Amino acid sequence: MMLSRSILNAATSVALTLASATAAYADVTVMEPWVRGTVASQKSTGAFMQLTTTEAVRLVEVKSGAAKIVEVHEMRMEGDRMMMKAVPGIDVVPGQTLELKPGGYHVMLIDVVKPLNAGDKVPLTLVLEGKDKKRIQVEISAEVRALNAMPAAQQHQH
Repeated sequence: MMLSRSILNAATSVALTLASATAAYADVTVMEPWVRGTVASQKSTGAFMQLTTTEAVRLVEVKSGAAKIVEVHEMRMEGDRMMMKAVPGIDVVPGQTLELKPGGYHVMLIDVVKPLNAGDKVPLTLVLEGKDKKRIQVEISAEVRALNAMPAAQQHQH
């Protein structure tokens, strides 16, 4: 019983800290953030995660000291060609999960400062904007996964 209460208290403390860090008007949850590893000569890579929120917000920017340029990108098919481009933002709809994943919306880390190896941690700052145009920042740490890594959900499928 004592162990369960300690775990519950720790979880409550973390939840309250995250809630106060995000803002009073939007409770943003970031799940499974990760960055694809790089090889020595590779200068860009992607960051991936899932976002949920209790109120409508828009992901308008991502910052990181791990790269000189960080952009929110969309990847999609145009005819028989895969196209990728920066977008000004992505809506995070309450009650729905916004999945930033390989082959879809994602974060591009361009001109990485140093190679990113499996197990490294990459600091990311998500900048979200509410309907009132007020911005909040959510600080996360994304683990670097091997270059050939897939999202966690796909790793468990057979």
